Amino acid sequence: MCWRSGRPLPAGECLSGLSPLMQAEYPAQFSREMGCTAQELQSWLPGASRGVPVAWPADNAASVALEEGLHRLELRWQALPPRRIALITLPRLLVRFDFGQTSPAVRHHYMRHFDLYTQRGGG
Repeated sequence: MCWRSGRPLPAGECLSGLSPLMQAEYPAQFSREMGCTAQELQSWLPGASRGVPVAWPADNAASVALEEGLHRLELRWQALPPRRIALITLPRLLVRFDFGQTSPAVRHHYMRHFDLYTQRGGG
């Protein structure tokens, strides 16, 4: 990967061909801290899930149909205390992803889009 000037980026290229910011694989169950509110996550989920059906079994949970309904991704989240950096306060959520028996390829396909869709700032 290079800057527009043609110089190589400091991080170099990822050998797997993926962006250095993307994970190579995602386990069937994992947790991650996200810098957003529950309302923001709920508003992002339909787009981050590429328009597949999202069910809302509880205020802090969602269920996403994968592989044409053969499997489901179960999400649960809880609010964490906000992160304070100088005068900035950032909301935080602990989000648990449970893909059940979904194949690694389907997990990677879903999470790649989810990560790109929910990525903010950085520029």
